[in-house]
Amino acid sequence: MKRISAIILTVMLFLSAFVSGKGPEKTEQPLYPDSLRTVWLYTEGIKRNTIFQDSVRAEQMFREAISLDSTYAPAYYELFANNMYSSPDEAVDLARKAYRTDSANLWYHRSYGQALIMAGRYGEAIGVFRDLCDLDKDSPDNYRLLAALYEQEKNPYMALAILDSAEIRFGRIPYLGIMKRRLLISTYQFDKAIDEAREAIRQAPYEIENHIDLGDLYGYSGKDSLAMLSYERALGIDSTNLPTLLAISDHYSRRHNYLALLDVTKKIFLSKDLPVSAKVDRFKRFTADVRFYREYYLQLSHLASTLMMLYPRDKDVVDLYAGHLIASGELDRALELYKEHLDDTPPQKDYYISVIDIESYKQRPDSVRRYVERALQLFPGETRFHLARGNALIYAKRFDDGIAAYRSSLRYAPDDSTRSAIWGIVGDTYHLKAESEAEARKEKPLSRKLIKRCYEAYDRSLGLNPENALVLNNYAYFLSQDGERLEEALDMAGRVLALTENNPTYLDTYAWILHRLGRSAEAKKTMQQALALDGHSSSELLLHYGDILNAQGERFLAETYWRKALEKGADAEEVTRRFEDKKPTE
Repeated sequence: MKRISAIILTVMLFLSAFVSGKGPEKTEQPLYPDSLRTVWLYTEGIKRNTIFQDSVRAEQMFREAISLDSTYAPAYYELFANNMYSSPDEAVDLARKAYRTDSANLWYHRSYGQALIMAGRYGEAIGVFRDLCDLDKDSPDNYRLLAALYEQEKNPYMALAILDSAEIRFGRIPYLGIMKRRLLISTYQFDKAIDEAREAIRQAPYEIENHIDLGDLYGYSGKDSLAMLSYERALGIDSTNLPTLLAISDHYSRRHNYLALLDVTKKIFLSKDLPVSAKVDRFKRFTADVRFYREYYLQLSHLASTLMMLYPRDKDVVDLYAGHLIASGELDRALELYKEHLDDTPPQKDYYISVIDIESYKQRPDSVRRYVERALQLFPGETRFHLARGNALIYAKRFDDGIAAYRSSLRYAPDDSTRSAIWGIVGDTYHLKAESEAEARKEKPLSRKLIKRCYEAYDRSLGLNPENALVLNNYAYFLSQDGERLEEALDMAGRVLALTENNPTYLDTYAWILHRLGRSAEAKKTMQQALALDGHSSSELLLHYGDILNAQGERFLAETYWRKALEKGADAEEVTRRFEDKKPTE
């Protein structure tokens, strides 16, 4: 009977463990004596930081540990480490407390110095590292940091004295030697720096870096033949060593010996140790100056060919080489290169854009259409290809189909700015169609229906982007041609000038509208500015300036500018009409 009662009691106790709502929940109590709670919080904080990556909870635990024991240095140190980058000044305070509560700990002492460096408090950090140099006699790194701090504080001579002390204590250490030579150079003590470099070579004759360093020092001191001798010794150890080749390249660059520079660049480009991106950047720097490009074309062409040979599938290299061919006037070869890469995997949108642009420039509309359709199969949502399809149709004078293509591209436009630009193109196309039909009819007045649609498209464009300078300019100019809404046109042209800077075409529009309003004196001044910016190269600007001068009664000067316009390609009939018309031009 006792056994049965015991079983029932056990079962009841087991079931009662699952009954809720019978009293407040008991919190788990940590299994440690109260005196060890600080240590427990600290170790749990370390776990939170390192295992669970929960720095917020870890910091809470470290701060709670400090609240229980304000002399607990490990918690201060961990808080310093957590705040070193986010709150440098607070990190200094925490590192100082860790150091002061355990001043015999060299790790905390060094961390305090590092915190001062991170906070930019170099003067205070100098005192800390001076103490460390005395206390931690086996660490040359303290001397390195102390010398760097003196250098940062514009005291290179004290930095050199610190490095001399380190050399006396530890002997020659390569990284301190490099630092010392750099300081000697900065203080123009080239002879001492050279002696240091020679001694480094004597101790380690097969270290390439030492020979490069000596070559650089000879170069800085103007001893070019000795510099090249040192570089050649470095190449004698390893003829393909990239740092040596780069040092030689820098030496030739400083001496403006560009033929030798480009020659060593060939070897640099053949090195597998330099990333292709760095080689491309180097080539772009060479070709940024047009005069340099022209003078050293043959050498640069060889470099471009070398890159193409080494990296025939790298997109940056393909673009570089194609750009080089285009700059060389070899447009057909560039086109052929791009076409060769149209089947690359994954397909490159930029290659199709380049092919289409070049074919458009070559005025081959059938080819343009073919590549546009091919591009749209691969990139059906790319707005630019839909616009290119419209351009090809417009070139074939299929204006309605072109406008339809432009309108269809609106659904793929990523933003209102792009949609505004497309509506601007639609407006331009309506005006172009009106001019084409008038020319075919040999009648001057343009179709009012098409002009109305042009202006409606411009209005939609400006509704999406009121600051579309190109649309504002075209809208204003076409209004001035019609002689309608001239004050509104002047306001549009003025807005364009406020949005842009020193654009001769936009200044021409503004001046021409002033002229149409009868404000020729103002128009003359604005047109003079436009011509100065344009360099008297635009036939239209020259023609307009002649018209403005004629309106002011300056017939002789007007005819001079009409002749200049004719020389620059202005329509002969338009110029002849002006010479025959004795009235002031309107």
